[in-house]
Amino acid sequence: MAFKFFSSAFAQLIRRRGVSIVAVSSIVSVLAAAGCGQLAQKERELTFRVEPGTASWYSGMPDDIVEATLPVQVDGKAQHVNTWWWPSPNPNAPAVLYLHGARWNLTGQLFRIEQLHAFGFSVLAIDYRGFGKSDGDLPSEKTVYEDAQVAWQHLTTLQPDAGKRFIYGHSLGGAVAIDLAASLHGKHSKKTGVSSLPAAHGLIVESSFTSLVDIARSLTYPWLPLQLLLSQKFDSVNKISAVYLPVLIVHGSDDRYVPSRFSEKLYEAAPGKKRLLLVEGGTHNNSMRLGASQYRKAFKDLFGWAPQPA
Repeated sequence: MAFKFFSSAFAQLIRRRGVSIVAVSSIVSVLAAAGCGQLAQKERELTFRVEPGTASWYSGMPDDIVEATLPVQVDGKAQHVNTWWWPSPNPNAPAVLYLHGARWNLTGQLFRIEQLHAFGFSVLAIDYRGFGKSDGDLPSEKTVYEDAQVAWQHLTTLQPDAGKRFIYGHSLGGAVAIDLAASLHGKHSKKTGVSSLPAAHGLIVESSFTSLVDIARSLTYPWLPLQLLLSQKFDSVNKISAVYLPVLIVHGSDDRYVPSRFSEKLYEAAPGKKRLLLVEGGTHNNSMRLGASQYRKAFKDLFGWAPQPA
C-alpha cells in the first residue's frame, strides 16, 4: 500500500514538473524508504545516466592525444580507468585534471577539453569506471571519488610542479573536483601541513551545485527529509568550506539545468582566495567558450598565470 501511494504521488509530480535527474533521484529514494531496497541502485543509475557508446557529435580524437588506462584496486583485483592525455606544445605549461559530469563519456566532452587545451593547459581527462572504455558497471559517489584520486596521482607524474597543477570539474564533475581538492587541501592539511595526496595550485568548478539534497529540494518539496533518503550526497558546499587553495567558480546566467544561485552559494562557502565568474547568457555547457576572455583574466588575477594559446 505504501509503495503504491508513493509511486502514484511521485509519478504525478514527475509529470507535472518534468523529468529531472536530481528530482527523479530524490523520488527514487523516497520509494526506497517506502520498502523497495533495489531502488537504491536505480538512484545511482538516474544520478549518473550513463550513455553507452560514442557521442553522436564526436568526430574523432586529435592526433596528439595519448589514450591509456590507470589501475584501480577493487577487492584485491585491478579495474582500469580510461584516460586521455593531451600535452601542450609548451613544455612549461600547467596541467589540469578534467572531471566530467553525468551522462556523457569522454567522446562527449572533447569540445570542452579542446577549450582548456586552447587556453594553454596540458589536459588529463578521465572516464570514471562505468563510463566509456573504463571498467565497471555502475558508478557511485564513492567510486568516482576514488577514480579522481588515482588520476590525480598520475597527473603528478606528468606535471611534477605543484604550482602548475589544477583541477577542473563540470556539473556533477564539479562535486568530484571539490571532493578531490578537499582531500588535497582540507582542514587537516591546513593544520598539519600534511596531505595524503600531492598538492594543487587551483580549483576550477563550472556549472555545479551545492549538494544533491539542495538541488533536489528545489525541484520537489522542501519538507521532504532528503538528507536521510538520498544515498548519493555530493555535499560540495560543506566540503568547499574546507578547501584552502584558490578557487574559480563559473556559471552561466542562462543555465536551465542548474541555476547559478548554487554556484553563488559555493562561492560564499569557499574560505580562501576565490573568484565568482557569472557568464552573461551562458548555458550549462557553453560558459567556457562564451566567457573565454573572462576565463583568461580570472586565470591571471586568481592564479597568477597568463594563459598562452596552445
